[in-house]
Amino acid sequence: MNHPHALADIRVVDLSRVLAGPYCAMLLADYGADVIKIEQPGSGDPTRAWGPPWVGEPSVGTAQSAYYQTANRNKRSLTLDLKAAEGQAIARRLITGADVVVENFMPGTMATFGLDYATLAATQPGLIYCAITGYGQTGPYRDRPGYDFMIQAEGGVMSITGPAEGEPHKVGVAIVDISAALYAATAILAALHHRQRTGRGQYIDVALFDAQIGWLANVAHNAFAGTSPQRHGNAHANIVPYETFAAADEPIVVGIGSDAQWQRFCALAGRPDLATEPRYATNAGRVAARAELIPRLVEVFRERPAADWLARLSAARIPAAPINDVPTALADPQTAARDMVQWVTHPARGPQQVLGPVAKLSATPATVRDAPPSLGEHSDAILRELGYSEKEVTDLRARSVI
Repeated sequence: MNHPHALADIRVVDLSRVLAGPYCAMLLADYGADVIKIEQPGSGDPTRAWGPPWVGEPSVGTAQSAYYQTANRNKRSLTLDLKAAEGQAIARRLITGADVVVENFMPGTMATFGLDYATLAATQPGLIYCAITGYGQTGPYRDRPGYDFMIQAEGGVMSITGPAEGEPHKVGVAIVDISAALYAATAILAALHHRQRTGRGQYIDVALFDAQIGWLANVAHNAFAGTSPQRHGNAHANIVPYETFAAADEPIVVGIGSDAQWQRFCALAGRPDLATEPRYATNAGRVAARAELIPRLVEVFRERPAADWLARLSAARIPAAPINDVPTALADPQTAARDMVQWVTHPARGPQQVLGPVAKLSATPATVRDAPPSLGEHSDAILRELGYSEKEVTDLRARSVI
């Protein structure tokens, strides 16, 4: 059977909250999976209250935090009290018809609900179960709560972020959560492929801490090579020049990644003396001479305004860019050309902007189909799909099970 979306035949039960788990499940939803988000009756995902800013009107009860919007498009919302035996029974019935479970409770919590992988897989061996936690299911820190900021600090990234002479800085977005979500989503897709071959599901253990360590990438390998990575502000540890420079009117970013680019830069800047200086001829030489070379380049860039530099550098095929604020980046013509900002309409909140999917698939494109749901927006419909009668649904709601 042909499906309009790559994961149109996959159902995901999203038991996660806040960012890493919900973002992972949202990526699967973008590829067409039917993602059912389970939320606590009355309050829902904690990020629903993480405002302002809000989308919608708080005075008429349609408001939703901008933060919640981040990770919950294309999902259906079912409110369910997992601490109640009836809520657990509903969750098990729902998972019986699902392919994937995503959860981010503390290790051991799901076992108290009877919703852990070992219990579910005993009767559902094809289930793929992804647990996202701060530190994973093993190790001395497994029982610690894990938050993005703390793991940025503990995992090393803050030590290399910020001014060289200043204090350590965190990254401006929750990059640990987002990267963990990406690792989790790719692992789920790998597990789905494995199940297609074998019929067997599996357990996926993703830790925010591991994600942080994993994306240290070249910086980690600098450490393996015997260096102690330091903060370089906006400069690069291994490439020179590769940083911000103040033009006559405003700063720009310039990245000269090859010796050929260096020669072209010297030509367009009218500085043959820099081109012929033997110490600057190679990147290794420029790195060694960083303290001497960068002040000379600072004086060069002050000679022309930013727009002039950007035009010249672009014409010479040398990577350079303006430093845009977020609204400017979202309004950039390249952003529009790539459909990275899209409109979606919610029945209560009306039209709203959301970010678009990143990966563009030619045959089964990811799409934004539905706005992030209101709390419990789809509870009745989902329970009817599971075979509950109207009377049963009314009774469950009266007893705050849903």
